[in-house]
Amino acid sequence: MTIYLDAVWLLNFFLDMMLLMLTQMLAKDSTRKLRIMFGAFVASLLVPLMVYYPSSFFTTLPGKLLYSIIIIVCSFRIHTIYQLIKRLLLFYFTTFSIGGGLIAIHFLLQSPVSLSAGGALTFNAGYGDPVSWGFVLTGFPLVWYFTKNRMDKHTAEKIRYDQLCPVTIQIGQSCYTTTGYIDSGNQLSDPLTKKPVIVCDSFFLKQWFTDYEWDMLRTAHDQLDFSVLPNDWENRLQIVPFQGVGGSRTFMLALKPEQVTLVYNDDEIQTRKVLIGIQFAHLTKDQSYHCLLHPQIIKNAVPISA
Repeated sequence: MTIYLDAVWLLNFFLDMMLLMLTQMLAKDSTRKLRIMFGAFVASLLVPLMVYYPSSFFTTLPGKLLYSIIIIVCSFRIHTIYQLIKRLLLFYFTTFSIGGGLIAIHFLLQSPVSLSAGGALTFNAGYGDPVSWGFVLTGFPLVWYFTKNRMDKHTAEKIRYDQLCPVTIQIGQSCYTTTGYIDSGNQLSDPLTKKPVIVCDSFFLKQWFTDYEWDMLRTAHDQLDFSVLPNDWENRLQIVPFQGVGGSRTFMLALKPEQVTLVYNDDEIQTRKVLIGIQFAHLTKDQSYHCLLHPQIIKNAVPISA
């Protein structure tokens, strides 16, 4: 039997790249396509490895799991263990979904009832029936496109508030951009000025402060001692009282920005009538966003460009 290793390797490379692209879409990851291609190349190296070294460690179940982790690390920017596990599970999900779709189509196209040489009717359940490379080559892109198309439509039909968008905040002369999450459950507003409050975490807000100033802010918040607030920031800070989940009343330190700009549905929205609540921790484990946006900003804002 002749094995065209180059053809098999090339086919696996394209299949792995499409699986990684689908994983990227599900994870809403902004990794560049060049890195996805590199990850697909690393994944396709398993083909010659299994041909030339069929008894190697990477042909075992633990070896395949380890190799999958290597593929994910090579394909995406991983900052935490949580991100690694999430990408790995999404990668397996797409692999099983596409593979299951191919098997389903193959079984659907095969006739389970056939006429034997002796003239008797026989039933074939389809188990062990070989799947040709030609079928994989044509069927895989079709199943991949169907899966991606359905997921895109499902995402488009979700509540439009629940989505991510780029946010640029200007405080003083400094201006930084991050990813914001439009949270329909965020109804926090300043009771005096009625300004909506968006919440940003320490990872993003520290860019405007020195380490000493940030420590003073945290001390003022934790010890309720506002005399230790940084002098340069006294005019920009405001206390916003609110009621916690358990019913207890507490407060949040908030900043007065010069301007907040966000892009929503290809429209650029700007506002000054907003406060930036300070969260002295991370908002998410996977660092996918650093700002909780108030839906009132979207509801009342007038786009300045499209």
